[in-house]
Amino acid sequence: MALTSHLLVVLLGIAVPLLFFSRAEGGEVGVCYGRMATNLPDPATVVQLLKKNSITMVRIYDTDPTVLRSLANTGIKVTVELTNEELPSAATDQNFADQWVQNNVKAYYPATLINGVTIGNEVFKEASQLNSQLVPAMTKVQAALARLGLADAVKVTTPIAFDALKMSFPPSEGAFRDDIALLVMSPMVNFLQETGSYLMMNIYPYLAYLSTPGMSIDYLLFRPNVGVVDKNSKQTYFSLLDAQLDAVYYAMEKLPSSSLRAGGMRKLTAGGGILEVKLGESHHPTRGHHGVGTRANAQAFTDGLMSKVRGGNSGTTSNKYNRLATSAVGTPHRPNADLDVYIFELFNEDNKPEDEQDFGLFYPNQQPVYQVDFVHGAGPVQPSYCTAKATAGDAALQAALDYACGHGADCSAIQPGKPCYKPNTKLAHASYAFNDYYQKNGRASSACDFGGAGTIVNQAPSGRCDLSPSWCVANAAVGAARLQNALDYACGHGADCTDIQPGARCFDPDTKVAHASFAFNDYYQRHNQAAGTCDFAGAGTIVRQAPKIGNCVLPSRA
Repeated sequence: MALTSHLLVVLLGIAVPLLFFSRAEGGEVGVCYGRMATNLPDPATVVQLLKKNSITMVRIYDTDPTVLRSLANTGIKVTVELTNEELPSAATDQNFADQWVQNNVKAYYPATLINGVTIGNEVFKEASQLNSQLVPAMTKVQAALARLGLADAVKVTTPIAFDALKMSFPPSEGAFRDDIALLVMSPMVNFLQETGSYLMMNIYPYLAYLSTPGMSIDYLLFRPNVGVVDKNSKQTYFSLLDAQLDAVYYAMEKLPSSSLRAGGMRKLTAGGGILEVKLGESHHPTRGHHGVGTRANAQAFTDGLMSKVRGGNSGTTSNKYNRLATSAVGTPHRPNADLDVYIFELFNEDNKPEDEQDFGLFYPNQQPVYQVDFVHGAGPVQPSYCTAKATAGDAALQAALDYACGHGADCSAIQPGKPCYKPNTKLAHASYAFNDYYQKNGRASSACDFGGAGTIVNQAPSGRCDLSPSWCVANAAVGAARLQNALDYACGHGADCTDIQPGARCFDPDTKVAHASFAFNDYYQRHNQAAGTCDFAGAGTIVRQAPKIGNCVLPSRA
């Protein structure tokens, strides 16, 4: 990580809802495990911390044998680094690349689940004299992996700092710097496409915020805001990270290739999917940086990032009640693109430069700097609801009710004569409106604040009147055996499973998660979305965005 002032004016991001069964089933959040500190726990203890917090993906900045051995047989996916110092040898000597892969990947795989090799780190920024050698080094390491039969399991990429772009606002004008666009980025993107790899970007939105006077901090922290319109694409962005990601996508499209579409734009597809961008580093400081670095801001950014990876709804308006809103997986320009992220970083490291020391999720004593939920942050969220507090009093409930109904909650069902009008009390009507608002804002924790008048519960409140669409889908994390048991139960107790039989319209994709989701949802809808009918011993979860299994859209009675 190299923290320098971004001289780029960066744009803003919107969330387009991602269907549950699109190209992939959500992104994944991992951590950068750096060790530039005098007081960190030993690697074996760190691995226990990773497992305790359900962290499933780690990026390290070398190939330390003790670290790699400690990660063996954990199921944690590991990205290792061929350092900037090793890069020239790999670029010029295939034998060096072969031996490096043998010693640092093959020697540990598959017990240690190495799934990526980064060639250098921010070469354009930290070692620009190596720019011309970057793609040759990537190519030789890829060839070494192929010789050992590891090219499908282990992907080669390189982390790129965001200031590799010369233009990022508006996003549609995103473009790489002239000194690297043709000579390095174009052949690199060709290489990534041909090998089924991904572009790794290190993006720190707060840097763009600091260099852009007048930018809303809500826009930086995934909170509701008025949005920014791209003058060319006419798309509205509500989060800075989405805007930066789209600037990268547009920049890649402007690169020439051997196969150009009309207008000279690169077609960034491989097997029908877009070339993926992963965040090799992203986070927010908890101290300093002209006052923007606070624990509260870091918590808000991390919550928003987590919700984005798992696919929350986007907020569009700033308000005094809702202090956090998140954008769905994907961006306005790439709405179906999942996002994997490595949070920088696992620990606060005291040997880092001062402006890089306060990004850790944990102190060296393993105590959290603030709470991060990697379980829900990496997969489907369990059901939760927002209800009104009786102790808030009628005046506070009425003010919050008016706000919710005026800022996105659909309150038509609590009007006189409508299905949810009774009981005609402030508490009941406020609970209905609060919950509708909460669900529409991706169940972000602070979307149920309402000035202290709302509270989140995990059990559906008794007597709850809910006319909003919902679906029951399978939770992949429980494993195939539990999904099969629950699938058998649903099909044997009223769910119509005809359409997931071989040759039927919803048979593909032929996976436990897809078939269980179809059966669970059919059972749930036939029971009128009653509380408890999407439990399946923890194998089911309720979602508020229409899921899709291949070409089969799951219905909702609402």
